[in-house]
Amino acid sequence: MRKAKIFIDDLLAGILSENEEGYFFQYEKTYLDSMVKKPVSLTLPLQKEPFKAEYLFPFFDGLIPEGWLLNIAQKNWKLNPRDRMGLLMDTCKDCIGNISVTPL
Repeated sequence: MRKAKIFIDDLLAGILSENEEGYFFQYEKTYLDSMVKKPVSLTLPLQKEPFKAEYLFPFFDGLIPEGWLLNIAQKNWKLNPRDRMGLLMDTCKDCIGNISVTPL
C-alpha cells in the first residue's frame, strides 16, 4: 500500500492511498474540525467518509505534469509513465496552485 499526504495551503488536508482494491482519499479529522477548511476539489467535497475509486481520482491525475515536463521528469528520475500514483508522489511536491503531495 502506498500513501501520500495531501496539503492545502501547507495544511495537512488528507491522505491519499493506493492498494490492490483501488484508490482512497480521506480528509483528516483535524482538518475537518479546523476553521480554515476547504475541499481539495469540487469533486471531493468535505466529508468524514473516505472516497473510493478504481482509478486515480481525476483531480489528482490532473496535477501530474504533461508533455515535455513529464518527459524530462521520466528521463531524469527514471519514472514509469503508467504508474500514476508514483508520478503524483514524485512530481507534485511543489505543483502549481495551493495543493502539494508528499509520500507518507
